[in-house]
Amino acid sequence: MQTDTIRGDGPYEPSPSGEPPAPQAPPAGAARSLALGAAVAAGVMGAGLALTGLESPLRAPFTLFFLLMAPAGALAVALGRMDPLGRAVVAGAGALAVDLLVAQTMLALRMWSVRGGVLAVAAFSGVLLLGCAVRRRAGRPRGRRTD
Repeated sequence: MQTDTIRGDGPYEPSPSGEPPAPQAPPAGAARSLALGAAVAAGVMGAGLALTGLESPLRAPFTLFFLLMAPAGALAVALGRMDPLGRAVVAGAGALAVDLLVAQTMLALRMWSVRGGVLAVAAFSGVLLLGCAVRRRAGRPRGRRTD
């Protein structure tokens, strides 16, 4: 286990001239987590608005965001070891393919509805994410417990 020591030259030490320290940018990981959280919130809001049928001017853009980003995110997780640009391109194209396949299937079966489409895309994305989690869990070696 490694610990960091507290040094006197940290960001909260006043400068010798007495001026307050310059604000520092948050770490890149914090910005990425914030953006991911905002994207998940927008997607959940879009799915919720579509499933409940509430009338809102934000319903269409948030639902479209969910329909594109839920399968894209699930596919990106499934393509974990690709380089980031290739993974983004393949996940985006795959998300469009999933949405078109769901729409075409529902139209062919004469079962078209917005709620049904959102549920089908959510189910596909959830099953894909669950499959990735199970695969990763099964791929880990079991640790020995020394009780």
